[in-house]
Amino acid sequence: MPALPDGEPVPADGALPELVARTAGAETDDASSRSRFGVYVHVPFCSVRCGYCDFNTYTASELGGGASQHEYATTALGEVDLAARVLDAAGLGDRPVSTVFFGGGTPTMLPAGDLVRILDGVRSAWGLAPDAEVTTEANPDSVTPGSLATLAEAGFTRVSFGMQSAVPRVLATLERTHDPARLPDVVRWAREAGLAVSVDLIYGTPGESLDDWRTSVEAALATGVDHVSAYALVVEPGTKMAAQVRRGQLTLPDEDDQAAKYELADDLLTAAGLGWYEVSNWSRGLEQACRHNLAYWRGDDWWGIGPGAHSYVGASDGGAGGSGAADGAAGVRWWNVKHPLRYATLLGQGRSPGAGREVLTRDEAHLERVMLGVRLADGLDLDVLDADGRRAVAGLVASGLLDGAAAVRGRAVLTRRGRLLADAVVRELTA
Repeated sequence: MPALPDGEPVPADGALPELVARTAGAETDDASSRSRFGVYVHVPFCSVRCGYCDFNTYTASELGGGASQHEYATTALGEVDLAARVLDAAGLGDRPVSTVFFGGGTPTMLPAGDLVRILDGVRSAWGLAPDAEVTTEANPDSVTPGSLATLAEAGFTRVSFGMQSAVPRVLATLERTHDPARLPDVVRWAREAGLAVSVDLIYGTPGESLDDWRTSVEAALATGVDHVSAYALVVEPGTKMAAQVRRGQLTLPDEDDQAAKYELADDLLTAAGLGWYEVSNWSRGLEQACRHNLAYWRGDDWWGIGPGAHSYVGASDGGAGGSGAADGAAGVRWWNVKHPLRYATLLGQGRSPGAGREVLTRDEAHLERVMLGVRLADGLDLDVLDADGRRAVAGLVASGLLDGAAAVRGRAVLTRRGRLLADAVVRELTA
């Protein structure tokens, strides 16, 4: 697992920096006109650690009884209480929650009743917006018709299944343990419960052919889902798969193979009526897009509950690209300690589980706004760019990386080739 970033200490009471808290709450007394507010809940438990995964997750044997899944909901609710106090003190506690996202790990390793308890705690602390989106990730083998019905009845609106592939040998390379034949059943159960359904796919697994990838995308579409995320496999240092690649046991595909698989997915998904709204995400319409993730990309505020979770609160206009305070502060980001036992211990002592934080400057926030905003299908307002960035647009249009008609309308919108080279586009726009 990657180390946490460096940062300044988080106060024991978790209080936001005075400048950020004051400017974030000072713009208006009308909560509805401030940045939207979301909650992320990290559930750090998995039945098996997949060889490619570097997320902050643990199996029962890794935790060794030092941190209890049975007590996790109670522990997480302790941070919800802390968050409510901190945001109230900063003048930001009167916003209803627009989105809640349970990720991990495998959130559905917890009993459905525990997930409901945490959601009820969020609802009690801030209230949920009338149209709130509430999502949980799940593995196909970690749900039942009954558990999905319980979640839907409690206010969950959406489930995202970690399908990854429909090809057994590809799943075996990824060390995924579910039966791909189960996916149509779990999608049907979720829909019968009244939940919207998304599936996650991974392309570029060592040994995966283009036909394998086609099989996976077509299998996902055959379930009739309205949202698909497709991510290129990234083998992070320190993972089991990285060691297998280093020893020559696995061979990673080249960039051309990755590009061909992305283009195939885009062709198949588009033909099925799902349009891209972010580089790695397609939905049948914007109403089926994941609003929680859109909130990240658009710079809204969120509080991350759980070990290793990150949070962000913007200054002044609440957005990552805002003008910020007079001295250039644009917001504050912080992150929790990683180990579940340390996390639970700190909360049990009445202390913040924050491990570190950073106050973002306007320049840092500008870079993030460009980096994230340009990934969206509606693109980035060219007025956001500085003079050098605006001058780079013509060259990017000529290179086929930005859409020329959109640029004339004042938007930086990636072409499909540009989506494949999004990082290069960002470098040009922020040089």
